[in-house]
Amino acid sequence: MSTLTTLARLLIYFVLASSGHIFADEVRPAYLEISEKRDQDASSYAEILWKQPVVQDRRLPIDPVFDEACDLIELQSPTVTGTALIKRWSTECDIFNSKIEITGLSTSITDVLVRIQENGKATETFVLRPTEPVLDLSQNDLSATSYLIIGLEHLVFGIDHVLFVIGLVLFIHQPLMLLKTITAFTIAHSITLALSIFEIVQLRQEPVEAIIALSILFLAYELAKPESARSVLTKSTPWAMAFVFGLLHGLGFAGALTEIGLPADSLATSLFLFNVGIELGQVLVVLIFASIAWVWSKIAQSQRLNPETFYQVSAYAMGGLATYWTIDRTLLII
Repeated sequence: MSTLTTLARLLIYFVLASSGHIFADEVRPAYLEISEKRDQDASSYAEILWKQPVVQDRRLPIDPVFDEACDLIELQSPTVTGTALIKRWSTECDIFNSKIEITGLSTSITDVLVRIQENGKATETFVLRPTEPVLDLSQNDLSATSYLIIGLEHLVFGIDHVLFVIGLVLFIHQPLMLLKTITAFTIAHSITLALSIFEIVQLRQEPVEAIIALSILFLAYELAKPESARSVLTKSTPWAMAFVFGLLHGLGFAGALTEIGLPADSLATSLFLFNVGIELGQVLVVLIFASIAWVWSKIAQSQRLNPETFYQVSAYAMGGLATYWTIDRTLLII
């Protein structure tokens, strides 16, 4: 068995071995908001909002744990929006100088965005990750880049978006055309991300995610063909194809922000940072897989192997996953 074929099969094995985590929709961040309020007697208390992601009708097994001195009073019965379980509590304890832990976070691949609104102080935003599941509010570790980090991780861990970008890298061999195509994809998803967040365009996430899966299937189908047999659109103007599909992917990106919510007092800034994070993740993916494709071409050349083998195997791996996603997400709509 040739080295090229062996490595290509390892690629399929890696993708399929990861499928236990990626067959479901991408993991959206959870959201925890703590706001200081005052009652009629001017006594202060805190209201807590917890949005826990729900993926394919199952909630992620993560929960906030507060200081033992904090007695939580449920303000309303838990509600489900379709992509999140929402809970609301109030407490009179000094929660703004306590520790908060998200149990189950260390064994997940999601993040928790924490927003603190204390009277007389600037709003603070933090991100808790699997490696850092505890927040000590008494330390005041303000994170100004929280939305940027969430955007970066949303791209990197949103495997369907990553696969589409990888498909573009493998599909286009000319650096200038690849740059043009990636730029068109970036502009397109930035447009629909903004339109969705500002509620100018509103679509249900379920059909959007199903069509995103179809976009990957289409790209894999084209990639599996010999270059001479590919459609005129993808051969001559792949940037136009990337722009159209980018509009759909932007609506998918918006789903993460829609559920956790953006702060009204810094909506534009938070949206900008989230989008910058997505672009950084996208650049990272392009650089990594462009380098991999270059290494594979050198291996094929040195061993006098067919360089198209790698692209064929990659196309079938992408197409297999995209087919599963398309069927799975369509069934969820039905």
